[in-house]
Amino acid sequence: MSTLALAVALFLLANLVVALIAAERGPTPADRMLMAMLFGTTGTAVLVLLAAAGGGATLVALVDVALVLALLAAIGGIAFAKRAWHAEENDRD
Repeated sequence: MSTLALAVALFLLANLVVALIAAERGPTPADRMLMAMLFGTTGTAVLVLLAAAGGGATLVALVDVALVLALLAAIGGIAFAKRAWHAEENDRD
């Protein structure tokens, strides 16, 4: 099981490298924000997979870090949406 978890974690990390390139090239701020949210969800998945593969004392620590990362990604998405919403309202005035 740990070999499979590590292989999937490696695949997800490669996915993050592609997302980093896409975030750099993103034509709009919304595209870049979607890539940032992808970092949050994929990073959470990688940390949980590493926790499952490692087991023991690393399990609790990595799951805690994964939960914090997921929370920060959600808060970042909400903050971006709120800022974009207010910018759109100001453009109409």
